[in-house]
Amino acid sequence: MRYTGGCHCSNITLSYETHIPPGETVTRACQCSFCRKHNTLAVADPVGGVEIGVKSEHDANRYRFGLETAEYLLCRVCGVYVAALTVAAPQRALVIVNCLDDRLVFSRAPTASQYDHETLEERLQRRAATWTPLTPHVASKMPP
Repeated sequence: MRYTGGCHCSNITLSYETHIPPGETVTRACQCSFCRKHNTLAVADPVGGVEIGVKSEHDANRYRFGLETAEYLLCRVCGVYVAALTVAAPQRALVIVNCLDDRLVFSRAPTASQYDHETLEERLQRRAATWTPLTPHVASKMPP
């Protein structure tokens, strides 16, 4: 199954491929301060795929905080938070459900997720095991 979407102004687009039916997909509601302020619901499939496209690299912003193991991709024009991307290779992504055109099919109640207790190594291992692979050629088009 392939789901498409992106930010409000279409500067950042994404395509999320998964074999997990949407009703069985675990939707995470991260409890960190950044995600709570954005009311984030996120999905990932470790055997799926994510493609991200950017029309204007200048208008795409990557934000890091905490352990700085991920970059949070936001559009500078419309302000929408689209995805989180690991900074370590190979890159993996977490897709923000509200950015998907068919977001309502992800109907499973969200699971509150708390990761503040993780060490750096635990965080890297969890993301490598659970986040979705990012298409390499697309990652190279992202702004630094």
